[in-house]
Amino acid sequence: MANKFNSGDNRTRNSVSIFIIAGLCCFFYLLGAWQRSGFGKGDSIALEITKTSTNCNILPNLNFETHHGNEAGIFSDSDSDSKPTVYKPCHKKYTDYTPCQDQRRAMTFSRESMIYRERHCPLQKDKLHCLIPAPKGYVTPFPWPKSRDYVPYANAPYKSLTVEKAIQNWIQYEGNVFRFPGGGTQFPQGADKYIDQLASVIPIANGTVRTALDTGCGVASWGAYLWKRNVIAMSFAPRDSHEAQVQFALERGVPAVIGVLGTVKIPYPSSAFDMAHCSRCLIPWGVNDGLYMKEVDRVLRPGGYWVLSGPPINWKINYKAWQRPMEELQEEQRKIEEVAKLLCWEKKSEKGEIAIWQKSMDTDSCRSAQENSGAEFCKSEDADNVWYKKMEQCITPNNNNANSDLKPFPERLYAVPPRIASGSISGVSVEAYLEDNKQWKKHVNAYRKINKIIDSGRYRNIMDMNAGLGGFAAALQSPKLWVMNVVPTIAKKNTLGVVYERGLIGIYHDWYIYSNI
Repeated sequence: MANKFNSGDNRTRNSVSIFIIAGLCCFFYLLGAWQRSGFGKGDSIALEITKTSTNCNILPNLNFETHHGNEAGIFSDSDSDSKPTVYKPCHKKYTDYTPCQDQRRAMTFSRESMIYRERHCPLQKDKLHCLIPAPKGYVTPFPWPKSRDYVPYANAPYKSLTVEKAIQNWIQYEGNVFRFPGGGTQFPQGADKYIDQLASVIPIANGTVRTALDTGCGVASWGAYLWKRNVIAMSFAPRDSHEAQVQFALERGVPAVIGVLGTVKIPYPSSAFDMAHCSRCLIPWGVNDGLYMKEVDRVLRPGGYWVLSGPPINWKINYKAWQRPMEELQEEQRKIEEVAKLLCWEKKSEKGEIAIWQKSMDTDSCRSAQENSGAEFCKSEDADNVWYKKMEQCITPNNNNANSDLKPFPERLYAVPPRIASGSISGVSVEAYLEDNKQWKKHVNAYRKINKIIDSGRYRNIMDMNAGLGGFAAALQSPKLWVMNVVPTIAKKNTLGVVYERGLIGIYHDWYIYSNI
């Protein structure tokens, strides 16, 4: 993921946004088993990969033709002719190896601006060509909703957080399982009560808020408890001394990726999230003229909410407990307030250690005020072009068309997305969108006939490796599962913004290139 996210390069077991191709493998032939109509087009992407990547060891026997021409679940004789290439298991020492987040390699990079926590991929000669083994004793995760609260110890055998966060109710070790009480540093009484506090200000209950971004998520309890309120959170945290924070989240069945706000833009489209959240995430929001707040502003919809809980909020009361100088905390909050005003974020509430801002819906008045203040605006015409792009000291202009008439969820799921209604996605008409939905409903109905336990809770994390307009995820919509919609960076149409406008989540990713970055 963008110089800091790693959802496609991880271990082959339940790992960064994994997903259960087991059980659903009959649905896809890797990138190639996509619908004949709509925006699957795994075949054209495969051809582009073949042309441009001479060192990525693409298997010669992969068939990238669509298989939806046959009856669902029935493949032609030619499909069985090719013999699969067999890869040997890697040594057990690689159980936790994450290629672009290798700790040993990461420590060779600069500590400035969290560069060493960003994504740095191995050279071609250092790549592994074997299958990463699961931990010894790895078992099938508990089905949802039990998995929210319990994870088998063997699946993520790390106890450090149970000691370090013992009094904060993050995680507890009980026999052969970890238990997640739903607590956090800023919500020791539980995520539910914390979310109730937010919901007294933010319209969480009526479908206005559907997608959320959790920066520095820890074990992602905030996202785990938002799910029952019909809000889906994209959570991220760096791979650090706690080893498996994100792995715990994924084992629980909560969307999460390895990531950090450092020097590179996060791999999400502009105006994607209804809410962004930081609960003592240790991000220095006020530094570099609010660079990180400007990046949050880019991905936050007009009318969206930003929640900051913990330092420096309520510094007058807590500076002693936080063991930080009062003057330092005061200055930190001053800078945050200053940047929020520049971004046209209105503070809606500050109570205890929780502050909530709302991004202005009046984009014209906001732009005028920003121009009068001498703000610098980003010159790029495509605010969604973020793959390996450096963060900029500028404000991303709002796309008025991209968020006009956005419906509440679940109506949003099948309503015509604003990006399509406004013609922002070249070559994708309203009619093509509706036809794509029709086709995916048909295909998913066939999948459910083949695999009758899809909605049982057994399959919690599913990945669409070439998501197009998100039709697969929309047709599969269920309270017991979620889909990570991936839009490859070489896709001819950048449709991830449409995915988010439907109330789904996803990420940009490049499946085949390891960069020496």
